[in-house]
Amino acid sequence: MLALVEQAPKHVTQTTPKTSPAIDAPAHVHADAPIPTSKLVITGAEGSQIEAKVGRAGTSGPDVVFLHGLVGLNDHWEHVVRATQHRLRSTLLELPLLELTGEDCSIQGVSVLTERWLAANFSEPVVLVGNSFGGHVALRIAIERPELVRGLVLAGASGLIEKSMVADVQIRPSREWLARKIGELFHDQRFMSETDLDRAFASLSKRGGARAMVKLSRSARRNHLGKKLGMIQCPTLLIWGKQDIVTPPEAAEGFLSSIRGSEIVWFDQCGHAPMIEKPAEFASALAAFAERVAHAGGTSGGHAAGPVVKHSGSASGTSR
Repeated sequence: MLALVEQAPKHVTQTTPKTSPAIDAPAHVHADAPIPTSKLVITGAEGSQIEAKVGRAGTSGPDVVFLHGLVGLNDHWEHVVRATQHRLRSTLLELPLLELTGEDCSIQGVSVLTERWLAANFSEPVVLVGNSFGGHVALRIAIERPELVRGLVLAGASGLIEKSMVADVQIRPSREWLARKIGELFHDQRFMSETDLDRAFASLSKRGGARAMVKLSRSARRNHLGKKLGMIQCPTLLIWGKQDIVTPPEAAEGFLSSIRGSEIVWFDQCGHAPMIEKPAEFASALAAFAERVAHAGGTSGGHAAGPVVKHSGSASGTSR
């Protein structure tokens, strides 16, 4: 359950804009209404004040926390959150990754910021859901702070194999280059949002934006988790697009073979962002997993008997 924000340690403070509901007032979200969002400030490694956004929806069920990718937003989880709000209590953390500097601007720094926020705001472990860079952060927290994590859901997570978005990054990326790179995240590029493209281009055009993206991406690539994956004790679900070219299927297979009792659901005709291309299927798999893990209390009882493979639309898995 959520602890009172006022009890948070001094490196996490809460600020709520007048136009947004308070973070501790979750609610069911109507189909055409934005997810209630608040702002908070987390103190970084060098004393910098980092303003994050937190969205919440749902009033009952297991606590689930969503972590976005390198150029991601809370909005990218919106359809999944809406579809599960009657079954899950969802919290979305959006960090300004492309504005980070110094020690905070690394996979290690972002993991620490996220750990601090989790410890300050939740009195019980949560199900962590992460896409891409956010999945890598979730993995690190499950390894280093297992008491914070009841279950793990990974979608296109980095940490083993990743085709870097910044392999040919320009000092000031052109809109055309960025459109090509963001387009690679999707199997069906009709899911690429012009609004997202404009927002990312504006962020990377600012001084330090492209530099932060390169630094974060390179730090993630250097942070190969390898044998550390065997340290993960919580139940783990992988949700992966078969056409993911950023973290390809062999990355998912690597996680599946390295994390004890993990499960995988494959989505066909889907790329690196299954929560956007297959939101209904993603929501169904997530809710069933989170409820099972919560019922088991996050113990070994939440694990599958062995690696389990499922395909979107199938009723059952196949142990391997």
